[in-house]
Amino acid sequence: MPRAQDDSDRNVGGRPRDAAIDEAIILATRDRLVRDGYSRMTIGDIVADAGVTRPTLYRRWATKFDLVVDALDYGFRRQRDMYTVDLAGLEPREALVEAVRRLDPTYFNPDAMVLMGNFAGEAIRTPELLDILRTHAVEPRVSLVEDVLAQLQERGAVRDGIDPHTIAIMCFGSYFAAFYRGEPTKDLPDRVVAVLWPAIAADQG
Repeated sequence: MPRAQDDSDRNVGGRPRDAAIDEAIILATRDRLVRDGYSRMTIGDIVADAGVTRPTLYRRWATKFDLVVDALDYGFRRQRDMYTVDLAGLEPREALVEAVRRLDPTYFNPDAMVLMGNFAGEAIRTPELLDILRTHAVEPRVSLVEDVLAQLQERGAVRDGIDPHTIAIMCFGSYFAAFYRGEPTKDLPDRVVAVLWPAIAADQG
């Protein structure tokens, strides 16, 4: 990771913060969250990785927890556009495959599975982290599949009476099952929908 120029002496007198330094600290934090997890990562490691000093970091974030919240939000902001699927031009089954594809925690971040596992391990010590993950990374994905199923119902492609929430969490869970079994997930959306579709598709006869 490129080392950011330290701005220890440049914020005196209200000068603007250097966005490059902010990002270097955020990226170093995200990397440490994956490698070490929240409990083991230290401010000393982060400032060394980012090429800044402790005062530089602490002028921006008062605590490690505050820093981690912003580091997570950095990733969530980049992912928000994925939570809408444009169904125009997509066949119903294809639309559901696309929605299931975006359930993949690694859709944008290849380290997401490890990161989620690390936060699950913090459920007792720092439950707030898991709550943040649920709110910003899990619920939007589950809601995406629920919304697509609702749209497909409106189009008459999916039958009434299905349980969209259960379908969504089953699809989401398939990625974790594949991860722990060491199976590839490239064609997982197609395989999952191939099993589901006969059970939920509206009777076209």
